[in-house]
Amino acid sequence: MSKTVNETGVRAALTAGQRLFGENRVQEAQGKYPAMKMNYPDLELHLIGPLQTNKVKDAVALFDCIETLDRTKLADALAAERARTGKCPKLFVQVNTGEEPQKAGVLPKEAGMLIAHARALNLPVEGLMCIPPLDQDHAPHFGFLAKLARDHNLKELSMGMSEDFEMAIRFGATYVRVGTAIFGERIASDSG
Repeated sequence: MSKTVNETGVRAALTAGQRLFGENRVQEAQGKYPAMKMNYPDLELHLIGPLQTNKVKDAVALFDCIETLDRTKLADALAAERARTGKCPKLFVQVNTGEEPQKAGVLPKEAGMLIAHARALNLPVEGLMCIPPLDQDHAPHFGFLAKLARDHNLKELSMGMSEDFEMAIRFGATYVRVGTAIFGERIASDSG
């Protein structure tokens, strides 16, 4: 996760061999990555923050994967953009496993319906993503997401961060969102 990390920090990681980066915001990524993607054609960029439908065009143009598909309206907007441009990044459905009102993600009981809706649109849904509640044991959340992925024949799981990625890997994570362990503590952004 390279959110709030400046371009110099990202370039240092690229020089060290890192090629997969996650960004929370479309606008921040637009300021950092277009030139780097030209210089490093194997750079893979994931959107790991919520996506507003009015940012779909920009997100589809820049990101290789959007990990935050969380509602049918967004699936519809992604399908419309694909129809317009012929391009759609791979997609993960974000599941709000803790049913936390302040967090994005489809509720667990509605995840199957969203997956089916996206598949009916022929969107490239390849996996699931979750961010468990900070104050709970993450193991049940990771276990639930892994079972949901198996139930829907999805091969990718994005779960786990710097403090719990080893546990997430034990539960089958294929992507972990490690930022602090690589770049250090985050600097608060003025934009919120």
